Amino acid sequence: MKLSDFDFDLPEGLIATRPARPRSAARLLVAQGDDIRDLHVRDLTEVLRPGDRLVLNDTRVIPARLTGTRVRETGQGRVTARIEVTLLEPAADGTWAALGKPLRKLGQGEEIVFSPNLSATVARIEDGRMHIAFNLEGADFDAALAAVGAMPLPPYIAALRAPDARDAVDYQTVFARVPGAVAAPTASLHFDAPLLAALRAKGIAFTHVTLHVGAGTFLPVKVDDVTTHKMHSEWGEVTESACAEINATRAAGGRIIPVGTTALRLIESAAAADGVMRPWRGPTDIFIYPGYEFRATDALMTNFHLPKSTLLMLVSALMGKERTSRVYAHAIDRKYRFFSYGDASFLIP
Repeated sequence: MKLSDFDFDLPEGLIATRPARPRSAARLLVAQGDDIRDLHVRDLTEVLRPGDRLVLNDTRVIPARLTGTRVRETGQGRVTARIEVTLLEPAADGTWAALGKPLRKLGQGEEIVFSPNLSATVARIEDGRMHIAFNLEGADFDAALAAVGAMPLPPYIAALRAPDARDAVDYQTVFARVPGAVAAPTASLHFDAPLLAALRAKGIAFTHVTLHVGAGTFLPVKVDDVTTHKMHSEWGEVTESACAEINATRAAGGRIIPVGTTALRLIESAAAADGVMRPWRGPTDIFIYPGYEFRATDALMTNFHLPKSTLLMLVSALMGKERTSRVYAHAIDRKYRFFSYGDASFLIP
């Protein structure tokens, strides 16, 4: 499989820079086999069946973009530099991997001050990124970060406009619970309280799992043979109770439908070869591309993804490459909105 097999031309005007309002007013392309229907997310009550179970990623996006000041004492006195920091992911040693701009103005052991009560020390610099240790942790860190940080909008949105106060709400799911992601599980952004209530009333069940989406989700594939691509790793958890819920639904004949590629990757990581879910806690670097045999997934709700991306490869694994190409051609022809703030698809193999 070549990288060019997953390319397509997307008009820039179809890249969404703001979400639909209300959230469930976004359009929904429903593809089952070769049949394609044009609906809206609020129509999920008609698409789903009683006994189906949606798997939702309850990770919470942290305001991972920070602006601080580095102070350096020199023979000529104090020299300051403005530093932009983007947090990438927490490390096992308690530091955060981060991007620093300009990185050349930072050295090991130097301090970056973000606010009167939040600062970080550069622990090490390697491979174009740095690891920083904050002066706070736990709830104190969360509160200080919320006060000074900005939402880490995806690069394809940030290139078109700057983040603002609306993104603090728009780029967070209504059921976000566990802080740690630096990118949103974007298919879940379409759900609001009225839709969730309507789905429950119809007999649709919900299971929450946690996968902290990292900045690696935006990394391009750089190899021509996609099977040699090294997938980034992200931390996730599927609890014992979540496994019990999913296993019970499968045993009763209901469908398991992850909302978003993050939820799908996590439950596929936790599923045994026979589809039985087992508790999972830790990193996963599962890479799903055509030829993969799905263990736990019966259908998928997801947004429309970038050309040549691992997420498009995942969709192609579920639906088949030719069918996926037809779905995307239909979406472009009907002017669906693409990427994180865009419209959604509901894909049934």
